[in-house]
Amino acid sequence: MSGPRGMTRRQFTRSAAAAAASVAIVPRHVLGGPGYLAPSDTLTKAVIGVGGMGRGHLAYPGAVLRAVCDVDRAHLASALEIAGPGVTGHADFREVLERPDIDIVHIATPPHWHALMSVAAAEAGKDIWCEKPMTRTIAEGQSVVRAVERNGRVFRINTWFRFRDRFYDFGTDVEPVKKAVQGGLLGWPIKATVSATTGFDWKFYWSGLTHLPPEPVPPELDYDFWLGPAPFKPYHRHRVHGTFRGYWDYDGGGLGDMGMHYLDPVQYLLDKDHTSPAEVWADCPQQHPDACGTWRRIEMKYADGCTIVLDGENRDTKAPFLEGPQGRIFRGFRSDVPHFEEKVAALPDPEPRVTDFAESVRTRRRFALDERNGHRSCTLVNLGKIAVQLGRTLRFDPEKERFVGDDQANRLVDQPMRAPWRLPA
Repeated sequence: MSGPRGMTRRQFTRSAAAAAASVAIVPRHVLGGPGYLAPSDTLTKAVIGVGGMGRGHLAYPGAVLRAVCDVDRAHLASALEIAGPGVTGHADFREVLERPDIDIVHIATPPHWHALMSVAAAEAGKDIWCEKPMTRTIAEGQSVVRAVERNGRVFRINTWFRFRDRFYDFGTDVEPVKKAVQGGLLGWPIKATVSATTGFDWKFYWSGLTHLPPEPVPPELDYDFWLGPAPFKPYHRHRVHGTFRGYWDYDGGGLGDMGMHYLDPVQYLLDKDHTSPAEVWADCPQQHPDACGTWRRIEMKYADGCTIVLDGENRDTKAPFLEGPQGRIFRGFRSDVPHFEEKVAALPDPEPRVTDFAESVRTRRRFALDERNGHRSCTLVNLGKIAVQLGRTLRFDPEKERFVGDDQANRLVDQPMRAPWRLPA
């Protein structure tokens, strides 16, 4: 490759980080001390990946759009038309990161790009708003955490149910559920069931196809750059854009698509933002090595006995969402705890959090769903994916973030990238 795409990662990192440090950070410190951002100083953003999900990011509030980026010229042209005057288009995300006039980068590409772009953005001095799932592998998540914290950046994942909105078809928001759990109304340990019965559809239509005859690459798509760090596979339209979720190289089927939306609030409810399950088990058909398939049941158990059940077949048609030794909470926020609503109302509210990303960027305070807890909730997704791919019980060390005595499983924790792409050690 030639031009900016031919630049080595080390060269790119040095130039982007230097540009960000000299132009984007220092003038703001001069305005009023470290971390100070003048009220009149407008935040700016770029969106990388402007297909279906990325177009939604164009209008997200809090920053002025300055640039859009995509390897598909048709997507890029459509986004520029929506964005209007003053917004520039790029085919290479590294050109975006070199721009000193951009504060925030929105990453709305397929997940196999999330880690590389997040790390590069952090090294270039940008704050990051990343689509879910945070990363495609556990080791990629560790790299993002290190890069964000090493460079003092602000990071958020684009899911919000732990702090806002009705929690899908469960029927209420998460805050009163959190009050009930932290107030001890259910006892301990707790079992969470995530299924259509409790309000969560696992979307098994995001399965891949097992026979993909090669097709000509459309002239508007740079398919080699779209693949990036993923293994080379001949082009087929079902691999890209709206249906990429069905392939292990890029995502993880319905679990990859909805896992962070559904499981991040469960992790928050169980107070597990600092850890991961110690055991994971999957009941599923044998999986194709390329195409994601369906699964019947996934169970994850923490060291303290708390359990998360992902019921893909909705076997338990009467399952509560949460169940402890002293009571249960069902879909619709119904409970068998006597005087439940009155008891919840009397409990203290959860600890306040910053839920406006622009405020996080301006104050340098952590967002409610940042790189640390985001990585742990994405690890739930990736643990489930690995258990489905291997079809057996796995033991996991939540401190080392490795499987115990299982080389085959650990190869899926840290997967190689296609040259020349790589993450820093």
